[in-house]
Amino acid sequence: MKQKSRVSSRHITPRKFWMKTIFWIVVVVIMFINLVPILWMVSASFKTIVDIMNPAKIFVFTPTLKNYIEVFTKYDFIKPIINSLIVSVSATALACILGLPAAYSIARYKQDRLSLVILAVRIIPAISFLVPWYIIFSRLKLTGTYAALIMANLLVSLPLIVWIVTPYFGSIPRELEEAAFIDGSSVTGSFLRIMIPLSAPGIFTAAILSFIYAWNNFLFSLILSSSSTRTLPMAIFNFISYTSVNWGGLMAAAVVITGPVIVISIVLQKYVVSGLTAGAMKG
Repeated sequence: MKQKSRVSSRHITPRKFWMKTIFWIVVVVIMFINLVPILWMVSASFKTIVDIMNPAKIFVFTPTLKNYIEVFTKYDFIKPIINSLIVSVSATALACILGLPAAYSIARYKQDRLSLVILAVRIIPAISFLVPWYIIFSRLKLTGTYAALIMANLLVSLPLIVWIVTPYFGSIPRELEEAAFIDGSSVTGSFLRIMIPLSAPGIFTAAILSFIYAWNNFLFSLILSSSSTRTLPMAIFNFISYTSVNWGGLMAAAVVITGPVIVISIVLQKYVVSGLTAGAMKG
């Protein structure tokens, strides 16, 4: 055993040692930059405003649930949560219904021009569409409705679905569909029974990313929502007044908004990563 350990230790060259050391230093720095704000946000949500402003109370403080109670009683966060769920789920579902056939058409019939148009829409910043969307929805008298928010988010979610799922459809052999056609299946039948199940990882990944985007979107809600349809990112403005900021309630509201996204990202991380990497390799 000692001889084996000596032999293995000889293979660790100084170059490999320093490369490994630098790698872990970079990992620790990245984790520190990303985790410290989240940990501070969570801890501040359990503090009073006095404790938040006191540097001596960063680690040692008496936790309280007052901020969370105010979020759901005084500021009525239940309605924005329901609105965010309606908008996010509806936009994701519509993006899948419209985007999956489009991705199949692009992959099977080599529609490169359509693919370039969709990619261009994906690249253009979402804020560029706000003014046209507002004019269109105001003319149609849809401003402040769920339909306006869903369609606005659909503009971003749809290209995302097509962009991720197209490589999956393109990687599936045509022979599988031809065999289904010989057995009497239609194009729609082979699409639903063969293409969709075999591309499930990519579809699952695209749907998760689409949901997260719609859940976190602030700009569309700021311009197109009303008091009855505002989503969670917009509702957080209630904690900011002209003279003061309710930091405790603001941090508790931020935890409520980011909590579901963080849980989804942690629980489904391996599916998202595998889906994106597999789609990239297949494409």
